[in-house]
Amino acid sequence: MKSSSSSQEAAIVTNRDMVRVRSNWQLQDAKARFSELVKRARKQGPQHVSVRGEPAVVVVSEEDFARLTSSRPSIVDHILEGELWPDDLVDAINARPADTGRDVAL
Repeated sequence: MKSSSSSQEAAIVTNRDMVRVRSNWQLQDAKARFSELVKRARKQGPQHVSVRGEPAVVVVSEEDFARLTSSRPSIVDHILEGELWPDDLVDAINARPADTGRDVAL
């Protein structure tokens, strides 16, 4: 049983190493092995492609792309969609003196 467990652990380490090792591609390799590039982008995450040694593009899965480009609510949206504030709190906020700051000689 130990040998089986050891071989499974070795496979897990190998798979983790593969994720770290191959996320950078040269353009000619990316073109020649495009199917593999797409599979790795879907399973392992973003795949970086360089042109003449310079970073050029990143290939990501559709799921990652949708997550990155989805609109997120702003803090204003969050406040406006929250529970209504009690009237006494709103009155206290509106009744506070308007502090314009201090005068600064320029």
